[in-house]
Amino acid sequence: MFDNQIIERFKQIETPFYYYDLNLLNRTLATVKRLADSYNFHVHYAMKANSNDQLLKVISSYGFGADCVSGGEVLKALETGFDRKHIVFAGVGKSDKEMINALEKDIFCFNCESTQEIEVLNELAKKIDKTAFIAVRINPNVEANTHKYIATGKDENKFGINRIELDAIVDLVKKSSHIRLIGIHFHIGSQIQNLDNFKNLCTRINEIQDWFESKGIPLTEINVGGGLGINYQEPDKEEITDFENYFGIFHQHLQVKPHQRVHFELGRSIVAQCGSLISKVLYIKKGVNKQFAILDAGMNILIRPALYQAYHKIENITSNSSETATYEVVGPICESADFFGKDVSLPITQRGDLIAVRSAGAYGEVMMSLYNLKEQAKSVF
Repeated sequence: MFDNQIIERFKQIETPFYYYDLNLLNRTLATVKRLADSYNFHVHYAMKANSNDQLLKVISSYGFGADCVSGGEVLKALETGFDRKHIVFAGVGKSDKEMINALEKDIFCFNCESTQEIEVLNELAKKIDKTAFIAVRINPNVEANTHKYIATGKDENKFGINRIELDAIVDLVKKSSHIRLIGIHFHIGSQIQNLDNFKNLCTRINEIQDWFESKGIPLTEINVGGGLGINYQEPDKEEITDFENYFGIFHQHLQVKPHQRVHFELGRSIVAQCGSLISKVLYIKKGVNKQFAILDAGMNILIRPALYQAYHKIENITSNSSETATYEVVGPICESADFFGKDVSLPITQRGDLIAVRSAGAYGEVMMSLYNLKEQAKSVF
């Protein structure tokens, strides 16, 4: 990942910082576009994964749409080149202000997640004489086999509408003069690596869209969400994830009617591998049974390990030692949860060494905080 020239450049830059490999990002985007186009699939980039302006401008240049979960993301998508007719607004808690702004921008679709949301959206659209095009987010009750905090498609999640509510949804839509139901939306979770979960999703989607058709409601848009995982353990062996089999499963198992379009919302699988967090070792602290490598970046810069106990590959990219030792790699924040890795084997590490936390392009920079009033990490390309 890092040749000597890049490492020498890193030594001249104040840490911590996020480094983005735009060459890898472009190769990933080209792969996604080629495969999606071959099936006439429509890809929307999930902006919650990373909303860095420069990355968004690169992604939008490929003609992808944007999957937004806030009014701020809708505005950011428009500012960075995404076509308003390819912007989808999802999220379980859209405010009135956010929905009005999106209506005024004439975005493509709202993914609605409750009956009350549809009622409110209809009232707001009526006030400004707009029609809101919606897809109903349905919980297919499909297992995602992922961390419980990022599994979203079960009946008892806060997200989406349960199937027992669909009759009420149909009745509501029919009497809502400023709502037009055009599709159904699903998202079962994130960091899914067992592709059989997506086969199961296809089976459930086929059943649900047949139900809508039986009610005399033709659907033109089928949004299958995202959730495709990446290889955090060996990022260099799988820089670009298996989009070929992923798209192939939906092509093979999803029953798409001639008048329908299929939409995907991909985030992590597009940007995660192109980003790394680069941090400097401040101190090596020896305990009774452990030793700690204390970095100048902490959970305020990359919160995933503290929040999800998520694994990231950690590398010492400047040590010349042929010997290794085991370290707790931690940050400077005043929390015991402030760590990047435990029992991490690294070359003998010293104060001043540079550490790379890999696969940090998704849910890294975008989740930074001002906790402890630590300085924010900059971005380097």
